[in-house]
Amino acid sequence: MSTDTSVPGPRVSGLAASDSALFATLIKEAPMGFAFFDTGLRCHRINDTLAGLLGSPVAELVDRVPGEIMPEEPAATAAACLREVISTDRSVIDKDLRFEVPPRDGGEGGPEGPAEPDSSGPAEVRCWATSWFPSHGPDGKLLGVALIAVDVTERRLDEEQIRRKEERYRSLVEASSQVVWVASPAGEAVDDAPEWRAITGQSIEEYREGGWLAVVHEEDRQRVEAAWRECLEDVRTFQSGYRVRTRTGAYRQYEVRAVPIKRGERVVEWVGANTDVTGQREADEMRGRLTEQLSAAALRTARLQQATSMLAEALTVGQVVSVITEVGRSAIGADRSAVALLDHNRLKLSVITPGTEQEGENSQVVAVSAATAMSVAVRESRPFLAGTPDSLRRQLGGEEELERYLERTDERAWVGLPLLMAGSAIGALRFAFTRPREITEEERVFLEALAGQCALAVGRATLYEQEHSTAEQLQRSLLPDSLPQLAEMQLAARYHPATRHVQVGGDWYDAFKLADDRLAIAVGDVMGKGVLAASVMGRVRNALRALALNDPRPAAVLAGLDRVFSATEDEEQFTTLAYAVINPDTGAGVVSVAGHPPALVVRPDGPPTLGLSEPGTPLGWPSQRQQSSFSVEPGNTVVFYSDGLVENRRRGVDAGLDELVAVAGNAPSEVVRDPEILVDYLVDQMLAGYDQDDDVTVLALHVPPRNSA
Repeated sequence: MSTDTSVPGPRVSGLAASDSALFATLIKEAPMGFAFFDTGLRCHRINDTLAGLLGSPVAELVDRVPGEIMPEEPAATAAACLREVISTDRSVIDKDLRFEVPPRDGGEGGPEGPAEPDSSGPAEVRCWATSWFPSHGPDGKLLGVALIAVDVTERRLDEEQIRRKEERYRSLVEASSQVVWVASPAGEAVDDAPEWRAITGQSIEEYREGGWLAVVHEEDRQRVEAAWRECLEDVRTFQSGYRVRTRTGAYRQYEVRAVPIKRGERVVEWVGANTDVTGQREADEMRGRLTEQLSAAALRTARLQQATSMLAEALTVGQVVSVITEVGRSAIGADRSAVALLDHNRLKLSVITPGTEQEGENSQVVAVSAATAMSVAVRESRPFLAGTPDSLRRQLGGEEELERYLERTDERAWVGLPLLMAGSAIGALRFAFTRPREITEEERVFLEALAGQCALAVGRATLYEQEHSTAEQLQRSLLPDSLPQLAEMQLAARYHPATRHVQVGGDWYDAFKLADDRLAIAVGDVMGKGVLAASVMGRVRNALRALALNDPRPAAVLAGLDRVFSATEDEEQFTTLAYAVINPDTGAGVVSVAGHPPALVVRPDGPPTLGLSEPGTPLGWPSQRQQSSFSVEPGNTVVFYSDGLVENRRRGVDAGLDELVAVAGNAPSEVVRDPEILVDYLVDQMLAGYDQDDDVTVLALHVPPRNSA
C-alpha cells in the first residue's frame, strides 16, 4: 500500500485515468472526512477535511495511531471502533466523535495543513458521525479499516435543544400542580394521562372510555360537559371549575383550561390542564372568617403593646395595678381589677387594688387555700374563669362563705390569672364584671399574655422597691447627720434625689473638722444608680476621711484616692470629687478637683464667678494631682454642687453653668446673706421648668461679714 499523500485515495489497478482522477477529486474535495487505518491501528490515508478537523497537516497524521492524532476521549472511541471492526470483520455505523476545535485566525488553510488556530477565543465543540468499514484485498484478506466522517454538529445541537425543551416542559409540568391531558378534535381521550389516573384511580380502559369527565362530581358534570361541548363546536378555549372524585373517594376542587391545537384551519387535537385549587378555595373561604378575627386580634395586639409599654414604665406595684386597671377596663370591659402578691411563706396573698399600696392599711389579705379566683389561679398555676355565679359555685363549691360573698357583691363574672416567673407563681391578677361575661378563646390568649407582662412588671417593681429601700438606707446612713457648727463660718447642704426614676444615686457630701481645727469639706458624684453607686460612694467617703486624718492636703488626699480607686473599683466606674481644706479663722483654703464641676463664688458686692481650681481628671485616671489656694472673703459664699444642678436631658453643661451664674447674679441680697436660703434658691431656680433626671447635691460655705453679730 502506497503512503503517497499527494493523492488522498488508494491506487486501484485497472481503473481508467478519468475514473482515477474522479476518485481522487472526490476524496480530496468532498466535505466528508476519509481515512484508512491498517490492522495495527495506524493511519495510512487521510484527506484534508478530516485533517482540518484534527488541526494538523496531512503529513503529520500519517503512520500514527488514534491516540497520537486525536484528543483522549475521541481517540479512545476511534480505537474501540477499529478494534471492533478488525475483530468482527463487521462495520460500525454512526458512531459520534466530539472534538474541541480551536477558533481559526481567518485563514483558509491549504495542502500544507489547516489554518493556524487563534488562541484568543473559546474552543468550539464539533460533532462528527463516523462509520467504520472493513477493507479487504483481492484475496479477501482484511487489509484495514476505512473511515467516513460526516460533520453533524448542527443536527446534534438541534436535537439537544429539542430534547432540553422537552425536558424543561416535562419538569415544569411535573413541578406544578397541573395535570396535562390530550383529547381528539371530538373531545375523546387520546393519550394516556398517568398523572391524572394516579389522582383519580381510573384504569387505562376507564380513562380512554370516559376521559377526565368520568370522575367529575355528578352535580357538576352536566354543566361542565355542556360547556365543553360548546367549546368543541365553537373551537374556543374551554375554562371551568368542578369537583373531582379522587382514588380515596373524597372530592377535591379543580379548574380546567383546554385550548385547541390547529394545523392551518383544522383542529388536530386539544391540550388541557387540570389544576388542583382545593387549597385556594379553602383559603378563600377561611379568609372571610379570619378577617374579622384578625381585626379583633389586631386591636388586642395594639392594646397589649400599649399595656407592655405602660408596664415597662411602672416602677412600683401600685403603678402596675393602675396600668392593669386601665387595660382591663378598655380591653375586656372589666369593672374591677386587682393584683395580689404571695408572701415569703407562700401562704397568703396581699391584694392590691387601685389607690392602695402593698401591705398598706387598705390592702386585703387572702389565704392561698381560700375559695377565690386568685387563690385557685395561684394554687393550680392556671387561669380561672367563671362567667356566672353558678359557674363560680360549681368550681369553688357551695360553701356558706361563698354565698355570703355573692350576697354582698354586685360582681357576676370573674377571671383569675396566675403571675408566673420562671414557672413559679409570685401572685395573681384578677378581673371582675358586674354582669355575666363569658371569656372567648381569643380573649383568654390575650389575658394570659397580659398576665405574663404583668408578672414581669410586678417582679421588676418588687425588686426595684427592695433595691431602692436598701440603697436609700445605705445612702442616708453615709451622709452626715449634721454639719459642723462654727462661729466663723456657716454651712448649708441639700440633697435632692432624682424623682423621674425614683432611684437613689451616688451623690454625696461631707464636712468634718481636722485635728488642727481646720474644716474639710467634700462633694462627690458616683456614676450610676442604686445599691452599686451608693456602695461606691460609701467606700470613697470613708477612704477620704481616713486619708485626710493622715495627710489633709487636698492633692495628697486625691492622689491616695486614685490609688485606692484603681485597686478596688472597676475601670468603667466614673467618679468625680471636689475636696477643700479651709481655715475658719482666716477664710484661707486649699482645694483640689477630680473632674468635678467648678465651685460657684457668690459675692454681695460683685458678680458671681466659677472656679477655684483646675478641673482635673476623675478618680482613678492617671494624673498628677494639683491643689490651688483660695480665700473666702467676709460676706462671700462658696457653693460646691454636683452636675445634676446644671445638666439634664434638655440642657447641656456649658449652658447650665452660664445659667447658674445668671441665677446667682439675680439673687436678692437677703438670699445671698443666708446660705440656707441661698441653696434652696439655687436648686429651685435651676430645676424650674425641667424634669429632674439626676440627683442634686449642694454644699454652701458662707463667711459672715466682720461687723455681723
